[in-house]
Amino acid sequence: MTAASTPASPAVVVVVPTYNERENLPVLARLLAELPVADLRLLVVDDNSPDGTGEVADRLAAASPGTVGVLHRTAKDGLGRAYLAGMTRALDEGADVVIQMDADLSHPVEAIPAMLDALLTRDAAVVLGSRYAPGGSTAADWPWHRKALSVWANRYVDAILRLGVKDATAGFKAWRAGTLRAIDLPTVRSNGYSFQVEMNYRTITRGLTVVEVPIRFAERVTGASKMSLAVQVESALTPWRLRFGSGPR
Repeated sequence: MTAASTPASPAVVVVVPTYNERENLPVLARLLAELPVADLRLLVVDDNSPDGTGEVADRLAAASPGTVGVLHRTAKDGLGRAYLAGMTRALDEGADVVIQMDADLSHPVEAIPAMLDALLTRDAAVVLGSRYAPGGSTAADWPWHRKALSVWANRYVDAILRLGVKDATAGFKAWRAGTLRAIDLPTVRSNGYSFQVEMNYRTITRGLTVVEVPIRFAERVTGASKMSLAVQVESALTPWRLRFGSGPR
């Protein structure tokens, strides 16, 4: 079951939250522009980056009017809030498909055509770029303990919520606009990386279909990870909150 039909040649908006990504953002914008995808736009959601990423985004938008847009936010208040703001803007501006991806070049841009094809030709409400679907992989240069943590996190989520998704914590997704409307974005509570889990949970509990396509996840080359202790705690508690409704925040 899908949330709604999507045109054969959809308007695609790639929503990319940024915080201190001034070196990576121009590279990502160029790679997206080179894709053989008609009507693809980039929406940068910058959380007042002190390194000037917002100014870089403005220059990209000035150089590519109608193709690159920028949403400036005044404070850094979490990945989930940034995605929700960007998704809402994309829907308001007429997107048929919203793609969410990181700015750090860890998500392979070249996988987007395959994700769009799966979204349009299969019974999919959302398509995940999955590290753990057959053929997918994590970064080769990840240390063993980071790979173990990633695998454990997905097993932890599935043990509690029984989503049946191999990469429930994935942040590279192609959404039908109808799916985003159906899952009621304004009421999403999760903010850090657990935002990904809550979005999957809302999709599946509404009887909508999640499809996974394999990707090779790469390690970021420049910049620093935004993973904090508060984000890790929220990620551990969110599956229990979702399962029991009024459980711990």
